Amino acid sequence: MNFELLKPVLAEYKPLESGGLISVLQKAQDIYGYLSEDLIAFIATEMEIPAAKVYGVVTFYAQFRTEPIGKHCIMVCQGTACHVTGSRRVEEAIAEFLGIKEGETTADGQFTLQSVACLGCCSLAPAMMIDNETYGKLTPASAQDVIKSFM
Repeated sequence: MNFELLKPVLAEYKPLESGGLISVLQKAQDIYGYLSEDLIAFIATEMEIPAAKVYGVVTFYAQFRTEPIGKHCIMVCQGTACHVTGSRRVEEAIAEFLGIKEGETTADGQFTLQSVACLGCCSLAPAMMIDNETYGKLTPASAQDVIKSFM
């Protein structure tokens, strides 16, 4: 993997300042889609910090991914408002429709299904986000219809 695109980001955060590692990891994930072992090792070397520390930060925060995700990331909210209005049924319908479980990616690499604690749009419960678009007041059937529109 070519890490040249990350070098300007690393230069911006050298020497390592408080909070700089998280910013570098966020930007690296934006560029490469996920944080591979090689990318984590590269960041650790360039920032002159132990790879174990970088890996520890990556695995502590839920926002970071160590595996590639699908072209479209489906995040189903499981916050209180969404949960009590049926988000679990919505997620189960999506999983069944796509033939995957939560946390998995479809074989064609098109969709990744993730369960998240809160999307911050409780008035739309139950809600999901696909890429950066929010969909609310979902039923199992309407959620499947939304996904069909991406196919």
